[in-house]
Amino acid sequence: MSSDAIALIVLGALLAGDLVIRVVSLIWVPRNRRPQTALAWLLLIHFVPYVGFLVFLLLGSNRLPRARRRKQDDINAYLRALAPGIESDALPDRFAHVATLNRQLGSMPLTAGNSVSFQTDYRESIAELTRAVQSSQHTVHIEFYIVCVDEVTAGFFEAITQAVARGVTVRFLYDHLASARIPHYHRTVEAIRATGAQVHASLPVRPWRGRYQRPDLRNHRKIMVVDSRVAYTGSQNIIDPSYHRRGRKGLRWSELLVRLEGPVVASLDALFVTDWWCETEELITPHVAAVTDAPAGDGVAQVVPSGPTFDGENNLRLFNALLYSATRRIALSSPYFVPDSSLRYAVTTAAQSGITVDLYVSAAYDQPLVFHAQCSYYDELLAAGVNIWLYPEPTLLHSKFVLIDDDIAVVGSSNLDMRSFSLNLESSVMFAGSAVADLADIEREYRAVSHPLTAAEWNARPFRRTIQESLARLTATVQ
Repeated sequence: MSSDAIALIVLGALLAGDLVIRVVSLIWVPRNRRPQTALAWLLLIHFVPYVGFLVFLLLGSNRLPRARRRKQDDINAYLRALAPGIESDALPDRFAHVATLNRQLGSMPLTAGNSVSFQTDYRESIAELTRAVQSSQHTVHIEFYIVCVDEVTAGFFEAITQAVARGVTVRFLYDHLASARIPHYHRTVEAIRATGAQVHASLPVRPWRGRYQRPDLRNHRKIMVVDSRVAYTGSQNIIDPSYHRRGRKGLRWSELLVRLEGPVVASLDALFVTDWWCETEELITPHVAAVTDAPAGDGVAQVVPSGPTFDGENNLRLFNALLYSATRRIALSSPYFVPDSSLRYAVTTAAQSGITVDLYVSAAYDQPLVFHAQCSYYDELLAAGVNIWLYPEPTLLHSKFVLIDDDIAVVGSSNLDMRSFSLNLESSVMFAGSAVADLADIEREYRAVSHPLTAAEWNARPFRRTIQESLARLTATVQ
């Protein structure tokens, strides 16, 4: 057979394969995906069929393995049976349906008698977590997205060593890929294991061991529970405030740590127990607080877990439900604001309805692609009347919260972006009570130092920025 004939056969096979990929993609890709997400994938496959289809096979599924989802279902059934919670009418009337929604989606009960407090000083947050470990008597459950043993966090790990030495059971989960990106990762893992704690990586990417799922499905939760008595969550990671970013010298993170006491602690512990079971095959019976426990405070609180182990985007549904229930004002804080169309409409509809909407984001950034995708929404937000507040450089405002009418709020690990809605395991806490006023005070502190972005200022940006924003926005939809 001549070389020309071989070339024609190869070319024919490639063209046939190209056609098959395009037809199959038109049928397969749009199933159970947002239209804009499906369109982004189809555009990629259309322009580079073989490469695009291969990338889709590797990154196109936002579901974790079936075995992990089954374990989540088992825990959900357990919680529904043994943790009845309180009636949703403990909340203001217009928010009662949100608690019902959360229970239906995430199975966690609405609880009363909780204490909710905040810490905004970065080093003091690490110090408070350290003191909590030092006070432990029985168990410490630790789960963070990023961990690093460095000068700022050394005392925290020393406290774990001391706790283990006096007989405390310490279980420690950290996200595999997120922590592996930090310098001296292997040294950190060795140091954590040297504490004597039971340590496991969450969602490890180890295909050579037969463990593979979409590698950018990550465990973004930040949880610590001490003796089933006190819990911490929020945006705080266990690392120096610079996050050891070599390319962004001078950048410092500002976090929001939330301390909880009362029945809601059991819900965060159950969330840790679920993740521990999935990673280790060890099922710890979660402590379920009785609703008759002595009240720790006046807070009504409900944990809302979300991520690829659930059928719906629990956090997105929660945020949308609250935004549409607002009557006076909305305050949003997120380091990465890349909303899907439903959240974008909820935010802009509120502003166009005369509700004051304040969005707090950073002037600084650590992820250029996400930053430019975020900026692509500013035109529409400003036109709708949303107040965009830029937190000053060199600080990256990393806190995440939603505050509605100064009556109810959500804090936790979830950003207001499509990654947190679809790809990350997240933990959020919805609460009402006196702590809402404390969060409003923190918001006012943000506003006092932030710069209000005006439409005139934004429209004066270079044209090249609009090109970057448009391309970045397109990539953000490939979820």
